[in-house]
Order: sequence, then structure tokens, then C-alpha cells
Amino acid sequence: MAKTELQMSPQLEQIHGEIRDNFRALANGFQKLDKIKDSNRQSKQLEELAGKMRECKRLLKEFDREIKDEETRNPPEVHKQLNDEKQSMIKELNSYVTLRKTYMSSLGNKRVELFDMGGGASDPTADDNVQVASAMSNQELVNAGMRTMDETDHAIERSKQVVGQTIEVGTQTAVTLKGQTDQMGRIVNELDTIHFSIKKASQLVTEIGRQVATDKCIMLFLLLIVCGVIAIIIVKIVNPNNKSIRDIPGLAPPAPTTRRLLYLKSRESF
Repeated sequence: MAKTELQMSPQLEQIHGEIRDNFRALANGFQKLDKIKDSNRQSKQLEELAGKMRECKRLLKEFDREIKDEETRNPPEVHKQLNDEKQSMIKELNSYVTLRKTYMSSLGNKRVELFDMGGGASDPTADDNVQVASAMSNQELVNAGMRTMDETDHAIERSKQVVGQTIEVGTQTAVTLKGQTDQMGRIVNELDTIHFSIKKASQLVTEIGRQVATDKCIMLFLLLIVCGVIAIIIVKIVNPNNKSIRDIPGLAPPAPTTRRLLYLKSRESF
């Protein structure tokens, strides 16, 4: 499907264009490969083509990610067209991978590569510095095998160290968590004690407030009595002939002196 027939965002257009450029480079590279007779040059050309394939695979992953990001913004038919274009490019890339495997088999290279968007992919140039197995002597194969075993042993030892460190860190973390759990338990108990103390203090304050209120009422009543007595005394001093207070014991005015004198004279006359 041509690029102009698809509705793409600028980002998708850029990725799509880079993938197509790499495909053209792959097609030209395989055409040149047929003209190369030297096996070393053919191997070098195949490695260069493998680099182009890895780049295509990376770009296809970005293309797929962009399609998923834009799925909600694109109409269903546009999304389907983009997916179809992606599948078409994947098939084209796999055809180049198959073609490269054919050339590699003809050169005696037995390394297996996989370029598939649905699965894992091995690095076709991971062992660029290793000699082709068919060109190595038995002793060289044995030495290479021993080196591989040594590297594997070292990797296993490093893995054991990492596992040991992980276990140690896990143990320390467990101890720390247990200590923190115990501390949290003590804090909860202290909070319960504080809550109980606050409750008792609140009850005590309430009782004290009631007692103070009762004492204030009594003091106010006594103050009123004292004020009343003082007021009566003041009135008696200011107006001793006030009849309204004669009936109060101790506050009645003394009997007139003239009445006592008349009583005494009447007794003398008898």
C-alpha cells in the first residue's frame, strides 16, 4: 500500500518512510550480494544487511506503538489500514530474513536468527568476533568450549552472590519490619492509655466544674443575706422610727422614756 493512500500522523509518516528506506537498502544490498564472489566480502555484506534488518525491526515496534497510541483518535477504517500496512511490512522484513538465512547457509554459517514481531529475536551479530565453526580446528573448538564453560561458571557464581545478597537484604528487611511492627504495637498501647487518661481527666474537670458552680451559688446566696442585713442596719440607723422593721428582733426602737416615768409615778401614788 502506498504511503499517500494512508492517513498518518507526522510521527507515523516519518517512521514509515524510514522503514521503506531501509527496505530499499536491503533490496539493493541483496542485489549486490549476487555479484560478490568472495566469501569474506559476502559475510561482511550479510552482516551489514543484518544491521539494516535490526533497524527495521526497531522501527516496526515504534510504528506499532504509535498505532496503538493513536487508536482512539483514528476512525476504525484508518486503524485497520495502518495495521494492514504494519503486517505487510513485517512480511516483507521476514522475506529478507529468510533470504539472508539462505545466503548464510550457503556460506556454512549455522547461527540461527529470528526476526518476528510476535516473538523474541536473537542478535545476528552477537558473536561477530567468533570464528565460523566450520573453519575451526578440533583444538580450537575445545578451547572455545572451555572458555564458554568458564564464563558460564563465572556467571553462575555471580548469580549466587546476587541471590545471597538478596536473601541477606530480605532478612534485614524482615527484621526491620518486625521491629517497626512491635514499635507500632507499643505506640497503639500508649495511645490507648493516653485516651483513657484524657477521658478520666475530662470527667474530673466536669465534676470540679459542677462543684465550683454549686459553691458559687451558695456564696451568692450568703452574699445576698449579708447585703440584706447590712441594708436593714443602714435603714434602721438612718430612720429609727420606721415601723416596717420594728418586728425584727433586736432592731425594734426602744420604748419612750416618758412612758416609763408615768408608770413609776402611778406606783408611787398607791
